[in-house]
Amino acid sequence: QVQLVESGGGPVQAGESLRLSCKTSGYTAGRYCMGWFRQAPGKEREGVAVIDSDGLAKYADSVNGRFNITKDGGRKIVYLQMNSLRPDDTAVYYCVAAHVTWAQCGKAPWEYWGQGTQVTVS
Repeated sequence: QVQLVESGGGPVQAGESLRLSCKTSGYTAGRYCMGWFRQAPGKEREGVAVIDSDGLAKYADSVNGRFNITKDGGRKIVYLQMNSLRPDDTAVYYCVAAHVTWAQCGKAPWEYWGQGTQVTVS
């Protein structure tokens, strides 16, 4: 059974940085896509960044240039480095995963979700 466990959220001041981690377990071999979603109160869920098994990555326009998604394949951890944080980055951030190719990464339905970690920027 696949499990995704996020950590690293918390309260920060505008302009500061945070790094979120998503540790995976039970993930089978093969090509995959992982990413981060966020949801703020009263707002629709927003895709933030995705990365595939080869390390290809893409970002939402709202975070491009400020956030960086990376992976440690050996430790099965995906990171989201968030810099120059703004109050509108405040949200619950969820780690997601799916067994899809790069062409479908971020487009196909996600198969697995973490429990979320709160990020609050003031």
